[in-house]
Amino acid sequence: MYQQSYQSPRLPFNGVVKGGLHEGKTITVTGRVLPSAERFQVDLMCGSDRALHFNPRYGGSSYVVCNTLQGTNWGSEERKSPSPIPLGANFTVIFLVNHDSYSIIVNGAHFMEYKHRISATRVQSIFIDGGVEIHSVVFQNPAGPPPLQSPPNPTQCSVFQVIQSHPKSGRRGRNKAHFSQRAAAAAAAHTAFQMAPPPYSPPKAYTVPYKTVIQGGLYPGKNITIQGVPNQQAASFCINLRFNSGIALHFNPRFKENTVVRNSHLNNKWGAEERSGGMPFHCGQPFTVMFVCDTQCYRIIVNGVQMFTYNHRHFSHEQTDIVEISGDLSLSSVQV
Repeated sequence: MYQQSYQSPRLPFNGVVKGGLHEGKTITVTGRVLPSAERFQVDLMCGSDRALHFNPRYGGSSYVVCNTLQGTNWGSEERKSPSPIPLGANFTVIFLVNHDSYSIIVNGAHFMEYKHRISATRVQSIFIDGGVEIHSVVFQNPAGPPPLQSPPNPTQCSVFQVIQSHPKSGRRGRNKAHFSQRAAAAAAAHTAFQMAPPPYSPPKAYTVPYKTVIQGGLYPGKNITIQGVPNQQAASFCINLRFNSGIALHFNPRFKENTVVRNSHLNNKWGAEERSGGMPFHCGQPFTVMFVCDTQCYRIIVNGVQMFTYNHRHFSHEQTDIVEISGDLSLSSVQV
């Protein structure tokens, strides 16, 4: 069930979660901690019960408390320090619903797992309050299998609809560490899942170049996740987040130069290239790359690790509504 995001809600905020929670669904909260904050909380609510109480606290030291409230009884606290969200800082927190836990991802890095004490299917709303301003609350569901594709045009990428791996498809046989790495590249979740086709069905084959529309365009909290494999003799590939007359983000791993180039094409000209940050891609090795649209930048997460940030140069995010992928690679999954 599709649900529109909440933008700049007033606190205390209590928003309905349409369709409830289920495995593979993500909730992304973006905002800023006030410099004078003592604490804030994000709670996943089941009526008056709280399935997950996420509670960063500040004072002599900073730490995060997670807990569950059933009836009038709090359970045992799970604490982790220091808080990954400093006072006065912007943040993106993703809550990914797993079969037996929530994965909590903060600013692109996996922060912790919190085991379910109340079934996630009972969650009806999200509550936020405390020393924080919220920019957005965004919901994202796993989608069904990809539709049939139209043949590619040599001069223009073919259009295909949004595809996402089924959240259960890659779970069997994975150990917990691998599961956490998958979760961190979720962003959200949203989030990266390994496609594992049924034994009676051959793997899906996707022809590069690809092009798809981002329904509603980008906005803070929106994630795009791409999985693929560079060819054994790859020279380069590129992922463009573009709008009608330009490219908001040109992401271009170049293997011969051993670097990843980031740039924007605005007003019919390229800007200054950004090349720092290392080269996390390798020929013949699978990758998962996630682009998280934040209020001031794109956070770019490769294989569960935030490798790059790219400050916005095109600020009308809703106009950025196209993903293009081309170059020396094969694709296995695209989530927009």
